[in-house]
Amino acid sequence: MISKPDQRQDSFEVHNPADGNLVGYVSRGTQDDVDDAIRISWEAFRSWSGTEPLDRSKILFFAARLVREDQKELSQLLTREQGKPIKESMNEIAGFARVLEYYASITGTLQGDYGFSKNYGHMMVVRQPLGVCAAIIPWNMPALIMGWKTGPVLAAGNTMVLKPSSTAPLTCIALAGHLYRAGLPESVLRIVTGSGGVVGQALARHPDIRSISFTGAVSTGIEVAGNAAQTLKKTVLELGGSDAMIVCKDADPEAAAKGAVSGRFFNCGQTCTSIKRVFVDSAICTPFVRRVRELAEALIIGDGLTGGVDMGPVHTGSQRENVHSLVQETVNNDQGTVLSGGYIPDTGALKGGNFYPPTILTNVDPDAPVMKEEVFGPVLPVSSFETVTEAIDLANSTRFGLGASIWTHDMRTISQATRDLDAGIVWVNQHLRIPPEVPFGGMKFSGLGRENGRYALLQYLEEKTILINP
Repeated sequence: MISKPDQRQDSFEVHNPADGNLVGYVSRGTQDDVDDAIRISWEAFRSWSGTEPLDRSKILFFAARLVREDQKELSQLLTREQGKPIKESMNEIAGFARVLEYYASITGTLQGDYGFSKNYGHMMVVRQPLGVCAAIIPWNMPALIMGWKTGPVLAAGNTMVLKPSSTAPLTCIALAGHLYRAGLPESVLRIVTGSGGVVGQALARHPDIRSISFTGAVSTGIEVAGNAAQTLKKTVLELGGSDAMIVCKDADPEAAAKGAVSGRFFNCGQTCTSIKRVFVDSAICTPFVRRVRELAEALIIGDGLTGGVDMGPVHTGSQRENVHSLVQETVNNDQGTVLSGGYIPDTGALKGGNFYPPTILTNVDPDAPVMKEEVFGPVLPVSSFETVTEAIDLANSTRFGLGASIWTHDMRTISQATRDLDAGIVWVNQHLRIPPEVPFGGMKFSGLGRENGRYALLQYLEEKTILINP
């Protein structure tokens, strides 16, 4: 639903965060648009849910192939509207295709169960699609997260109404077009663009939506869950995190330093599972921080469309202000020291965009807000610890529980950390990478439910028990 330029009064403008230039327009959706999309989706549901799993699989495989063939153009569009370097956009578009291929490969594999009892007769459990599902997509990883949400919904035989972010909707619309070209009926996947306050709220409240999946801020997720509860929708929430990285004294120092930089500054630090806090054994803290600083200051910052750029801009100006204010608050309250970065560029090529340099804070008080809340930007706070148990306690001392990593080669430490860390995913000697085959989601305020893998597919099917007296 990309609006024409002469429809500006009913549209959102989409701007490039690297230079502020206009990228395009999208329609400002209304309650009526949501109602129409849901009605059309229900009309399509019976036909789509009755489609043979193999035929659904063929469409998803074909769509993935079309996306791969158009990867370069789609990546340029993603970078223009979101800001990330073109190499990251290329990987994200490939990730969308990979997710479709995964669900295409397991479509129809989740069979029911059968048993017989002389007292009850034949006992069968069948799994059936829910109906019309809704998804609300964020701006930080719009293509990949669209794949996470649409893949299992469509593979399971449901139809979907999807709301992309108002600030980065264009790639989602383009990807939907590739699904249509592959043979997916447009009535099976409807896109409604617009604000969260109108379109998102309408989807969460609508009585004819059977399931809603949301990725975004905690406060908004709680509101979505409250609205969805009024009609007892199945709800999947991914609400971000404050992922901790624990670096033990026996860790590979170079691998850990590179992991900290790539895990924090990828996508300009705007990834739910990016490293947001680092706890380092005091015995190696000084050389570790020195190496992290060297690597961070070597990153090339600029327009993501420019070759060789390692980190693009923060997505919006207001987001950059939020990030910078947290850095200033940390320093002003004597809760940490800026080792590198920590300023808004006001000269040179970076002045015109929402750029913020890779920022490293040292000697950070574990109770500082920058250590407790999710900082969605390129800021890496570092603190030291004396024992692994202390580090795990510090990692668990937030309301979030999405991801965490432990960097060590000691099996007893690995066993302790993977058992005791309050996180939906725990990495060992790595961070951030998530294949589509494994479940993804968090504990505590990081959300409800799981995306990815067969676990996600199950969430878009419901069991029906059938008892037959012979």
